[in-house]
Amino acid sequence: MTPSIVAYIGLGSNLNDPSAQIKHARTALQSAEKIIETRFSSLYSSPPMGPKNQPDYINAVMAIVTSLLPTELLHSLQTIENAQGRIRGEHWGSRTLDLDLLLYDHCQINLPDLIVPHKGLQERAFVLYPLQEIAPELSIPALGSIDDLVASCPLAGLKKQS
Repeated sequence: MTPSIVAYIGLGSNLNDPSAQIKHARTALQSAEKIIETRFSSLYSSPPMGPKNQPDYINAVMAIVTSLLPTELLHSLQTIENAQGRIRGEHWGSRTLDLDLLLYDHCQINLPDLIVPHKGLQERAFVLYPLQEIAPELSIPALGSIDDLVASCPLAGLKKQS
């Protein structure tokens, strides 16, 4: 089957050389079966959302096309996280890698282990700004245009890396 679903993946890390973690995850995603990268944002640094006694995050967003079902794609993302030493401990705590399925085509999904559009997406500068960079015409199901969402979301310490 030819990949035909457009999806967006959020990448984040704040441990063990976060920029290298993001680059390694990008390579792993590019190598994954039934996933084809179409665009990749700049890297952005941002303060942590959760406990403040942790390093800043490096974040990016990747656009892909895929023929994987949403739950299959989620499983692929979790496999890559685990391969890079992801330990699921403290909520919003430090992590080597966080891969989030932000959007899957124009679908709204509400399953126990998968919510799309990603929960809280509209409040997270570290997702919205890189998403707007690679998909400036994007309309997010039930939320509206990326431009409107960015306009109402302060930078909150987000900085584009050079």
